Amino acid sequence: MIALDEAKRFVLEGLVPLTPVVVALDEALGCVAGEQVLAREAVPGFVNSSMDGFALRSSDTSSGSARLSVTDSVYAGDVSSLRLETGQAMRIMTGAPLPEGADCVCMIEEATVDGHEVLISRAIASGEFLRHVGDDTAIGQVLVSPGQELNAPGIGVLAGQGFSSVVVHPRPRVGVLSTGNELAASTDPLQPGQIRDLNRPLLLALLRQSGFTPVDLGVAGDTREEITRTLRDGVEECDAVVSTGGVSVGDVDYVKTVIADMGGGDARSMQVAIKPAKPFAFGVIGPRRTPVFGLPGNPVSTRVGFELFVRPALRTLAGHRTTERLMLDAVLDEAIVRPLDGKLHLVHVEAKMRDDGRVHVEGTMRRGSHLLSAIVGANAIAFVPEGAASGVGDVVRVMILDADGLAPVA
Repeated sequence: MIALDEAKRFVLEGLVPLTPVVVALDEALGCVAGEQVLAREAVPGFVNSSMDGFALRSSDTSSGSARLSVTDSVYAGDVSSLRLETGQAMRIMTGAPLPEGADCVCMIEEATVDGHEVLISRAIASGEFLRHVGDDTAIGQVLVSPGQELNAPGIGVLAGQGFSSVVVHPRPRVGVLSTGNELAASTDPLQPGQIRDLNRPLLLALLRQSGFTPVDLGVAGDTREEITRTLRDGVEECDAVVSTGGVSVGDVDYVKTVIADMGGGDARSMQVAIKPAKPFAFGVIGPRRTPVFGLPGNPVSTRVGFELFVRPALRTLAGHRTTERLMLDAVLDEAIVRPLDGKLHLVHVEAKMRDDGRVHVEGTMRRGSHLLSAIVGANAIAFVPEGAASGVGDVVRVMILDADGLAPVA
């Protein structure tokens, strides 16, 4: 067996981000910028009111109060054709341009309207309740830097500059293949000895959830020829390929052999010192050096292998600076029992933030590499190395799968 860190190094070394491309702005959420973007417009582009109220001259209120004649109303999107003179005020709405001659705004809560006049009951300072040109964004300001993930505010900032597209590292297109003569890919009644393929839907969903583009390669039977043909098609079509099954020590476990044959010296079949997901194969194949992952066929092992190997590699291809999930220390409210077998045990758990400001493992899921339904409610994976304290009150390292799930139930 080899250590998890060694296996991960073999997968990640040599992987580089995909070449940047231009995509529509509304398709760029979660992608990583491939070039610097500078502001070409000031935001706001004109002085405007930050409140509903009255635009006026601050000098008119220098005595502490003023009664002013209301000469106009200015709404967002309008521009007053009048100049504000001494002793005058204009009704103004949030976002409306400040009329010529005015230098401040009195919010409506501090003004008393009397017919066509307004009473201002305190001195209003010059510039009060105004948004100035470039307050938010100045021309030439760096909006996006290479390597920066585009989040929702970032998309909004670019849209506010009139950009309709942006250069990003593309989302990796990832082929997903299940292997095994026993797999039924349809909803038809099962034949004797058949099981339904759930690894492929599981991986397709995990890829979508992680922001990648899944490509369904279907199911291949347990023959070297069919697996080779399907993997070759996937390598030609996709930026990465993930296969499940056929990587252990069975008589028809051909996937690891095919990956080794196609990858040559850039491929390796491993027994990683972890439980679940011990058997694993990986290689880079073809002229584009496409990463190909061979994960175990048991579904919990498939999920663990995805989190440990596939997701970090795909985030590297997508240009992300942070490739790993959030890792935290958590207090065990329930003991984790594990045998002394020389492996790192990866246990799906339910974790919650408590009033003491710490994350607690409130429960562990039933353990078994075939028990997919048992991990549906898990929001973290506990890393329990051999010899580590794992009794109630001890601290373990956990990988957070669902950060929203840490919040306590109201």
